[in-house]
Amino acid sequence: MDCVDFVELVTDFLDGAMPQEQERRFVEHLAECSGCERYLDQYRQTIATTGELTPDHISDDARQHLLAAFKGWQRQ
Repeated sequence: MDCVDFVELVTDFLDGAMPQEQERRFVEHLAECSGCERYLDQYRQTIATTGELTPDHISDDARQHLLAAFKGWQRQ
């Protein structure tokens, strides 16, 4: 699995909707790629902040808080 595939599958992984073999490859990639590990952590932080994976209704204050947090993340 490469990083592009990983990014496309993050929501399936978090929803527990991934076939077992695909999940195994996902986890193997995660163990070897610190960039994807950070990406997954960002998703988890977003869920922790908003309370859901894809919020339909988010306040302007919460949106601004998230945008400020995202701007502070650096790619390595």
